[in-house]
Amino acid sequence: MAISTQKRAPRSNAGAGGRITKKDQLIKLLGQKNGADIKAISDKFGWQLHSTRAALSGLRKAGYELDTQKLEGKPARYTILSIPPLAEVQLDAA
Repeated sequence: MAISTQKRAPRSNAGAGGRITKKDQLIKLLGQKNGADIKAISDKFGWQLHSTRAALSGLRKAGYELDTQKLEGKPARYTILSIPPLAEVQLDAA
């Protein structure tokens, strides 16, 4: 049995006609005028609430500026206020 020593090429994001990731979909959802609440995000992706909060935290750590609107009697809504410079370049290529 021969063992291959070749390495696979790294996967690229949607920019080169590749797949659209859940992160890409989440960014698009939060980029809408009204954004989205935790329950809507969780339902759309089939995530538990703590996973949804972790994804939002991951976006913040990646440099996305998120706004949280807390209206009385309604769940908090999240929207993207700004995108990090490198992400803008990647989104333009898509």
